[in-house]
Amino acid sequence: MNDLSTMVEGREIVVDEIMPHSPDLVWKTLTTPEYMGRWLMEPTGFAPEKGNHFTYTTTGAGEWDGTIECEVLEAEPGRRLVHSWVGGHESNNGYGSRLDTILTWTLTPVDGGTRIRLVHSGFQSPKNDTAFTKMSEGWPKVVESIGSLTGEAN
Repeated sequence: MNDLSTMVEGREIVVDEIMPHSPDLVWKTLTTPEYMGRWLMEPTGFAPEKGNHFTYTTTGAGEWDGTIECEVLEAEPGRRLVHSWVGGHESNNGYGSRLDTILTWTLTPVDGGTRIRLVHSGFQSPKNDTAFTKMSEGWPKVVESIGSLTGEAN
């Protein structure tokens, strides 16, 4: 994999990698709940279909119970997955502050594999600065895990 991870102005996190796997295999790893549980968190109710609502559960903080509410906004098998990512609580500062963002996963065939591009957008400063910093560190590791798991699925 080529590490081309960057943080972009405008409060977006962008991770761009080349994987030596077909778009269909990367899609399988990206959208199969059992694999999702290994590269991020096990989703509840996930299906890669527009309008599908699902959740992730993580460690809560303050008034937030740790539930991340998501909705699939776009799903084009083997090419693109877009979903909302909403969590936190207005009364929290730092970890667990209210977060209302969008994740866009784009898969593009390239010679010898697939370019996977993740854009996590919508971070509001200063209330989402903690989430932005932590996720800027975490998303490159997640994408790397997707690559490793896709190799297993092959």
